[in-house]
Amino acid sequence: MHYYTDVLKKYVVFKGRATRKEYWMFVLVNMIIGMILGIILGILGKSVNTNLKWIGNLYSLAVLLPSLAVGARRLHDTNRSAWWLLLCLVPIVGWIVLIIFYVMDSTLGDNKYGPNLKTSAVAENQNPPVAV
Repeated sequence: MHYYTDVLKKYVVFKGRATRKEYWMFVLVNMIIGMILGIILGILGKSVNTNLKWIGNLYSLAVLLPSLAVGARRLHDTNRSAWWLLLCLVPIVGWIVLIIFYVMDSTLGDNKYGPNLKTSAVAENQNPPVAV
């Protein structure tokens, strides 16, 4: 769950890198929240006879910028510009290409977007700080 909140804390941070785990955990939690919201609003909408779609639309609007930001950081992790996000405007083929980019492993070492988060996290775990 902290991956989801970490992405929300970086609401419009388009600089830096995001690991695969950070990106896909954000997507997973987002999908679960969307499904739960859909089920609840579907049940309430039928029982109250009101149109509650605006609540789901409001949630989608609230996570739009964090979704774009984490997508840009994920592309940076594969050493690609955030401009590749424009592929989502190309139906089907663009989406498939973006999914392939999102699934790819991080580039080794540092790149022009920052240090590799995966290797720096491994180094910290192997060499924990020594208390004096």
